[in-house]
Amino acid sequence: MTVRAGSRVERQRFEQLDQALVALEARAKELAHGATRVPVDLRVKRFEPIQQVIARLELSGPQRALPSVRAGLDVRGDGSTEAYLGRGKRTVIEQRHGESAQRALRRALRAG
Repeated sequence: MTVRAGSRVERQRFEQLDQALVALEARAKELAHGATRVPVDLRVKRFEPIQQVIARLELSGPQRALPSVRAGLDVRGDGSTEAYLGRGKRTVIEQRHGESAQRALRRALRAG
């Protein structure tokens, strides 16, 4: 698991996917709880907090060179989260009614 929050990068290794998902969910909640961004106005364009990614939590593995799993969560400036699959080209995981981004990520990884 790789966590990029601001200029900091944290890495952790886990033996099982479930362990990694539990750690990812806990860290995402911590980061989302402290998320209070203000809009960024660049004269040409304005970025609202929901448009700002303040942290990216990525899972990859189990192989090191060419991992078969690449997925994660983006934590937005308003505290919301969004799950995705892939790395270079991310595909947003659609959340079902009443489903959190973390549960949508679990569902997508178990299905794939």
